[in-house]
Amino acid sequence: MSLMLLDTASLYFRAFYGLPDSLRSPDGRPVNAVRGLLDMIAFLVTEHGPDRLVACWDDDWRPAFRVDAIESYKAHRVARLTPAGETDVEEVPDALTPQVPVIVDVLAALGIARVGAPSFEADDVIGTLTARQLERSAAAAMPVPGVAGVVMPAGVDIVTGDRDLFQLVDDTAGVRVLYPARGVRDPDVVDQARIAEKYGVPTGAAYADMAILRGDPSDGLPGVPGIGEKTAAKLIDAFGSLDAIRAAARDGAPGLTPTQRRRLIDAADYLDVAPVVVQVARDAPVPDVDDALPREPADPAALDALVERWGIRSSVDRVLAALAGSTAR
Repeated sequence: MSLMLLDTASLYFRAFYGLPDSLRSPDGRPVNAVRGLLDMIAFLVTEHGPDRLVACWDDDWRPAFRVDAIESYKAHRVARLTPAGETDVEEVPDALTPQVPVIVDVLAALGIARVGAPSFEADDVIGTLTARQLERSAAAAMPVPGVAGVVMPAGVDIVTGDRDLFQLVDDTAGVRVLYPARGVRDPDVVDQARIAEKYGVPTGAAYADMAILRGDPSDGLPGVPGIGEKTAAKLIDAFGSLDAIRAAARDGAPGLTPTQRRRLIDAADYLDVAPVVVQVARDAPVPDVDDALPREPADPAALDALVERWGIRSSVDRVLAALAGSTAR
């Protein structure tokens, strides 16, 4: 039973910036993010045919446990002024903010599962649901017909514009990322071969170690000064993991230049806490949901009302057609 996990905010932000704001409701309010996300879902269901689908949600876009570890985490994206003086409110375009509740309502009326976890990001929801899927797959021990002793992994497709989730890629477990660099219709299909080709590291776990060393200005992660992506990949190739690299630096083992050793030791405080920030949770308190693709809308009357109010008939019809085609297979 294949599972598709959507990094929903990543996709509706992409839709918002990718479609013109001339897409409006009958009373003139913008619906480009709503329509764009629905069109993405329709295409993904039609093209990839998942058995199950979850729109994963940011219940907390900047969790305290990550900020406590590295104060600069996403700090540049905090709104400078908020109407009620709240803290840690994400800076979101004014025209996008009112579209998010519409997305929530439309997904609910369609019957598409949407789930978050208190104090965790959508990345953590995706990590946790992936781990659960792999546990179910292992427990089921599905044999490959005609091949003794081999288990066919239940596939997981993660749709996201966030490279952090490359850490979950695992060919053996059947986990890959559909990364919409050119849009969801022509994504980079990120498996271990693609990670090795693009970043010079062999696995998703190694990608996370590389990201810790390299840092990520878009998330406010400083990295180790003087160690960029290529150097990080070479160190991982030489030593195997971040822990082994740090041990080599402490022990004076060969394979590190004096400058690299000094930089790693000087960055010890950062490296102690960075894994908490970079690595996605696999055990977030994500509630169980019915994630089967719906055969029909969960609330047809509510869906019709939303369609009329927001003028999104064509996009909703495309999703309904995709769902009908998927359940017919």
